[in-house]
Amino acid sequence: MRRRLIQSTLAVVLVVIAVFGVSLVIVETRTITESARERVESEAVRLASIVDSRLLVEEKVTAAVLRDQVTEDRYVVVRLPGRAPIEIGDKPEGDAISASASGEEGETVTVQEPRSSVTREVGRTLLIIGLVALLAVIAAVLLAVRQANRLASPLTDLAETAERLGSGDPRPRHRRYGVPELDRVADVLDSSAERIGRMLTAERRLAADASHQLRTPLTALSMRLEEITLTDDPETVKEEATIALAQVERLTDVVQRLLTNSRDPRTGSAVTFELDEVIQQQLAEWRPAYRSAGRAIVTSGKRHLRAVGTPGAVAQVLAALIENSLMHGGGTVALRTRVTGNQAVIEVTDEGPGVPADLGARIFERAISGHNSTGIGLAVARDLAEADGGRLEMLQAKPAVFGLFLSRTPPRKSQDDGRQTVR
Repeated sequence: MRRRLIQSTLAVVLVVIAVFGVSLVIVETRTITESARERVESEAVRLASIVDSRLLVEEKVTAAVLRDQVTEDRYVVVRLPGRAPIEIGDKPEGDAISASASGEEGETVTVQEPRSSVTREVGRTLLIIGLVALLAVIAAVLLAVRQANRLASPLTDLAETAERLGSGDPRPRHRRYGVPELDRVADVLDSSAERIGRMLTAERRLAADASHQLRTPLTALSMRLEEITLTDDPETVKEEATIALAQVERLTDVVQRLLTNSRDPRTGSAVTFELDEVIQQQLAEWRPAYRSAGRAIVTSGKRHLRAVGTPGAVAQVLAALIENSLMHGGGTVALRTRVTGNQAVIEVTDEGPGVPADLGARIFERAISGHNSTGIGLAVARDLAEADGGRLEMLQAKPAVFGLFLSRTPPRKSQDDGRQTVR
C-alpha cells in the first residue's frame, strides 16, 4: 500500500509538472525573445537620436564617438547619406536579432544582438524551472512517504486489532490516529471488543448459573430413578416413572433456556417473530400467580408488532421483569408495547413503591437486591437482552418502569457464509 500511495502521488505531481512546466517554458521563451527584440529596437532608436543631435550641431559622427553609447556584445551599423557606413562592435556569426531606426537627417541605425545571448537567458530560465520541478518532486515524494506511513501504519494496527478480536482477546485498545475515517473504524472495533467482552462475561455467568440451576433437578431425577430400581411394584414404578418424566420435561426446559441464554448470536438463532405471541404466553403463565396474590396483569399498546431476536430469550427477560414486579412491586402490572424509531419496545410497569434511590444506579448488577433475593434475575435479563441484540433499561424509578428494546430490522443472509445475521 505504501508503494502504491507513493507511486500515485508521484505520478500526479509529474503530470502536473509536465503540463504546467512545458507551458511555462514556452511562455518564458517567447517572453525572453520578445524582451530581447524590444531591447534591440530601443537601442536602435536611442542611437538614431544621438546621431541626429550631433548632425544638427554639425559635429562629426564617428565610431569612436558612438562606441561608448553601444551596449556590449551588440553590433551597430550607422549609414549616413553620402558617407561610408560606420560599424561598431563585432558582427555576430549565425542568427541574430536585428532592429533598425531612421533619423530626421536621413541616417539609418541598425542594431544586431547575437541570438546566443537569448539562448543563454532561456537556458538559465529552464535551469531555474528544472530546479523548482526537482524540488517539487522531492517534496512530493517526502509528502507521499509521510502520508503513506500515516495511512498504512494505522491500517496495519487495525488489522492486528481485528486479528486479536478473532483470536478471543476482546480488550479494546482505544487508539486513535488523527484520520477521521480510520478513527471511525477504531471506534467500531473498540465497541465490538467491548460487546464481545460483555458477551463472554455473560456466557461465563450463565455457565455458573447453569451449574446451580441444574444441580437440584438432576439430584431429584436421580432419586426417582433409584426408587424405580429398588421396587418391583409395577404401580410404584409407573407412578415414579410418570413423576420422573415430568421432571425430565422441566429439566429439558431449563436446559433449553440455558442454552438459549449462552448462545452465540452468530449461530443464526435470531429470527423475526410476533411479540404478541410471547406476551400472551407470559400472561397465561403468570396470571395464576398474580391471581393468588390478589393482583392483576394486563397488556396494552400497539398490536401485531414484529421484532428480531430469540423468542425464548425474550420470554425469559419478560418473565424476569414480571417476577420482579410480583415480588417487589404492587398493584396491577402492565405490559405496554410501542415503537420508537427502528425498535420495538416492551415496557413493564406496576403500581408499587418503585426502585429505592440507593439501588437505582445498580439495579442490574449481580447480587444487588433490596429484599434478600438472589439479585441475579435482572442481571441475567440484561445479559439476555444484550446477547440477543437488544437492550434492557430502567426508564423510570417511581413507579418502576423497565423497557426492553428490540430491533425491527429483519435478518438477512451473510454473503460470506450464508449465516443469518441481523442488520
